[in-house]
Amino acid sequence: AAMPVPVGVLRLPRGPEGHGRGFDPASPRFQALLGEDAATQAARATLRRRYLRGLAAARGRPARFRLRGGVEVDAVFGAGDVGATAFQVDALQTPLGVEGAALLRFVDVLVYSFLL
Repeated sequence: AAMPVPVGVLRLPRGPEGHGRGFDPASPRFQALLGEDAATQAARATLRRRYLRGLAAARGRPARFRLRGGVEVDAVFGAGDVGATAFQVDALQTPLGVEGAALLRFVDVLVYSFLL
């Protein structure tokens, strides 16, 4: 039995508040790195949660995608990846035929819709 190759552990430096859990959100350094005020960050977090809930609600439902070039395709929505680069779909119906599973790049999708 071969031994697995060990993987190194990355140790991050301790934050200035001394507890090792990052920087104090009220510190000037943290605010400079953040570049936004707390209200803006809270609004962005709320919108992100709503978007992710919408993606979760779409799972397994028929969806229509309008792609660049005016092409419309129908599929069963699977998921959106965490890096916001692609949608995973099943039973993709294209003008050239049906594909069992596919990835649609976010940059190619202009609009998508599904019924709740």
